[in-house]
Amino acid sequence: MKTILERGINLGKTIIEKILSSHSGQDCHANDIVVADVDFVMGQDGTSPLAIRAFENMEGKELFNPEKVALVIDHSSPSPLEGVSALHTIMRNFARQKGCKIYDIGEGVCHQLIPESGQVGPGSLVIGADSHTCTYGALNAFSTGVGSTDLAGGLVSGKMWFRVPETIKFVCNGVLPKGVYAKDLILYLIGQVTADGCTYMAAEYTGEAIAALSMEGRFTIANMAIEMGAKAGLMEADEKTFAWLRQFTDKEFTAVSADADARYHKVLNFDVSQLAPQVAKPHRVDNVSPLTEVAGTPIQQAFIGTCTNGRLEDLRIAASILTGNRVHPDVRLIVAPASRKVYLDAMNEGVIQRLVEAGAAVVTPGCGPCVGTHNGVPSDNETVISTANRNFKGRMGNSNAEIYLASPATVAASALTGVITDPREFVK
Repeated sequence: MKTILERGINLGKTIIEKILSSHSGQDCHANDIVVADVDFVMGQDGTSPLAIRAFENMEGKELFNPEKVALVIDHSSPSPLEGVSALHTIMRNFARQKGCKIYDIGEGVCHQLIPESGQVGPGSLVIGADSHTCTYGALNAFSTGVGSTDLAGGLVSGKMWFRVPETIKFVCNGVLPKGVYAKDLILYLIGQVTADGCTYMAAEYTGEAIAALSMEGRFTIANMAIEMGAKAGLMEADEKTFAWLRQFTDKEFTAVSADADARYHKVLNFDVSQLAPQVAKPHRVDNVSPLTEVAGTPIQQAFIGTCTNGRLEDLRIAASILTGNRVHPDVRLIVAPASRKVYLDAMNEGVIQRLVEAGAAVVTPGCGPCVGTHNGVPSDNETVISTANRNFKGRMGNSNAEIYLASPATVAASALTGVITDPREFVK
């Protein structure tokens, strides 16, 4: 621990410093080492079987608290292979034996389901064996991805060690123009700071542009914090946050705000008023440019879904562009709702019908197309435009395909024309 003199006069705290202080019982600041109590632990089917094996190797007997643990079958859901089916059985048996929650096939993507569970909110500390666990930062929580062995340790002890991250503050002011969305904003920010610009730091997103976003938009921003290397992406809680949570829980949460004199590694200011639609070009998420630079690029597949942009608002945006139109004959449009609830809500609103009538193929809620396990692996030399969060070589299951990342509006517009297209041509 640093002394007061070593810390300097400024003792104000960032959001992450406050959350880790409250969960560790230490008055901690950036770069301190703490052991903290966790509020929730999550694993998915790509990581949970390894965590279960590690749990057994640690001679774990019981979970620290079964009510604070969930396993999610979402990356290969339903199972596309015999070997994957065996892994799912391991998860089901473990959940049954230990008494924890399991979300089985068709329930949806972990990073939609855990917020929907009502277990996570302002001030929570969450670990998940998936790098995009940072999504819950939109709820004013410190949530972060860990490895399977670390997850096993959390399952046994209910604790995790951390080096308290420094924080970069992103102040985003101005109003996003028509046809420009949260996905465009986070792609732009990643392009500005690069994929390793926030390595093992917390990103605090604030400013009037963030405050104006819906909760769906905020989840999109927080979800991609990891794509700039961040340990977490955090936002302050406001009435929108609590209104969203009240749909799912009557649990009481207390908002955590940064102190006015909090010390930041860096403060970056952006005026988003003139921001144009953005695209991340192959094969890096930080290879970002205005859409106009790649407009007209032919595509063969379009995908709307994932833990980044598979929420009801995203499907509504896509449907608003596709309604009354037909997907280009040379394009396959795949849609994966983020959860069963999102799927049902979209059905009840007629959104799913409009997407299907336009030519979309709607698949089971899950991660399959994004990670390339099933439900839409592209062929050699094909180009895909996707609402996902990653476009690395082979990400969607074929290392000879190219992936562009964009907003649901851009993906929908491009699916209609057969080439990467500015959605502002279609937004009313």
